[in-house]
Amino acid sequence: MQSFKNLEKPLSEEKLKCLLKKYDKSGDGKLNKQELKVAFKDLGLWFCGLRAYQAMHHADKNNDGLIVNDEMDVLVEFATKWGIKSIDLTSPNSSCEEPVGK
Repeated sequence: MQSFKNLEKPLSEEKLKCLLKKYDKSGDGKLNKQELKVAFKDLGLWFCGLRAYQAMHHADKNNDGLIVNDEMDVLVEFATKWGIKSIDLTSPNSSCEEPVGK
């Protein structure tokens, strides 16, 4: 019998956005490049420093070095193309659960 344990599905944009917001260490609603780097590393991406640079370059439209508000949507849309998987990313107490019906 085939095991389905290793099957993974890409994260939804909503779940990825929720997870990324948890890396806002200062609580100001903004993500900097270092916070993105840590988030990408924890999400299992390789070359997380390069990915953080690319994401910041793509999403930080006002070039202030921070991802805020509408820039977060651009960041998430960009990062979902990397195929971040949903397996083992959230703890049982996480509030970033997939909505029912997705």
